[in-house]
Amino acid sequence: MKGIILAGGTGSRLYPISTSVSKQLLPIYDKPMVYYPLSILMLSGITEILIITSPKDLELYKNLLGDGSDFGLSLKFAVQNKPEGLAQAFLIAEEFIGNDTVCLILGDNVFWGPGLSEKLIRASSIVEGATVFGYEVNDPERFGVVEIDSKGRALSVEEKPTSPKSNLAITGIYFYDNTVVEIAKSVIPSKRGELEITSVNDIYLSKGTLNVEVLGRGFTWFDTGTVDSLLRASNFVETIQSQQGYLIACLEEVALYKGYLTFQEVELIATKMPNSQYKKYLEKTMRRYV
Repeated sequence: MKGIILAGGTGSRLYPISTSVSKQLLPIYDKPMVYYPLSILMLSGITEILIITSPKDLELYKNLLGDGSDFGLSLKFAVQNKPEGLAQAFLIAEEFIGNDTVCLILGDNVFWGPGLSEKLIRASSIVEGATVFGYEVNDPERFGVVEIDSKGRALSVEEKPTSPKSNLAITGIYFYDNTVVEIAKSVIPSKRGELEITSVNDIYLSKGTLNVEVLGRGFTWFDTGTVDSLLRASNFVETIQSQQGYLIACLEEVALYKGYLTFQEVELIATKMPNSQYKKYLEKTMRRYV
């Protein structure tokens, strides 16, 4: 399976802090925002990843992440000249996807919870159809919404409905089979002039192949596109890390845990880091593996 991080857009809701830098490069507590979706793809077993961003931010991402080898990854980059909907990512990434299945994750989404890795691995094993992750919210009219029956089967999907049929928001991580590229090509732009991801999901629904994985109690999801949600996500990460002593989205640790990097490789990478709390944590973590 291939992975795509959509890190384009203007970040207008975060103005003025997003004026000079990509929203997904802003910090969530102690790490760049893009580290969080990267860690989710890594936990899903995905190591070939395409990052889609705006032309002005491309070099910033390359400078931050390089070719991905420091995280046991193979990273590629592509440009989105004009944001025209989430489904546009599949058109930009068509050559990158090739004949593989694919996971799309939004660059401003943060996920955390017990058993999340198992859910991700299960979703990434998809051969046919699609899997979306639902999360109950108080304001479903702000999101794409999925309605499910008593057995968890999808009944309907709607984009920012005025009268939602459920409180189950579709989060910013999507797993698809290889037909998603052709499906995205068939999508007609919405009234907003965008290729809506909800339209893609609706086509899978009509085929009876849309699966829903619900993130219930104990899970946390942030869509950090506003100043308030950015602050809440930062406070959450700080709270979890200070209480438990483990970092969320430490990419080198995830690579070590998943076997993408050896202990010796991580040890060498750590020696090149400037003195920081991040480096100290990584050195402490490696001692657990001795």
